[in-house]
Amino acid sequence: MSTLNFDLPKDKSSIIKVLGVGGGGGNAVNHMFNQGIKGVDFVICNTDLQALEASPIPNKIQLGVGLTEGLGAGADPEKGHKSAMEAIEDIIEVLGINTKMLFITAGMGGGTGTGAAPVIAKAAKELDILTVGIVTTPFSFEGKKRKNH
Repeated sequence: MSTLNFDLPKDKSSIIKVLGVGGGGGNAVNHMFNQGIKGVDFVICNTDLQALEASPIPNKIQLGVGLTEGLGAGADPEKGHKSAMEAIEDIIEVLGINTKMLFITAGMGGGTGTGAAPVIAKAAKELDILTVGIVTTPFSFEGKKRKNH
């Protein structure tokens, strides 16, 4: 079962959304939300059901419900990509609610952020939404596998 909660009424929804993808993006958005930033709608997308449930963000999309069964993408960007494709209708639904500008934040090097963020960016482009990507890259000490993702 998908964790979906789109508390974004069209007449009250901000035209700016900040969307966190995966663990790194979710952590960044959780921090912004906890700082009390106003005037934007926060959304998180993740394959990890525990991370979604632990987040204070009201608007959540679980990616890859059938593929990952809520257990994350296991640092596999292809699994992250497929998970986003599995949830593309939910992603488009949330983006379609009064969105004029989208900030996507994700960590590159894991599975969900690396694989799903480009899928979400492409969907936003097709909806004619001005989109800005803010990503973090792995530290060199995190190893070649993460760096090459």
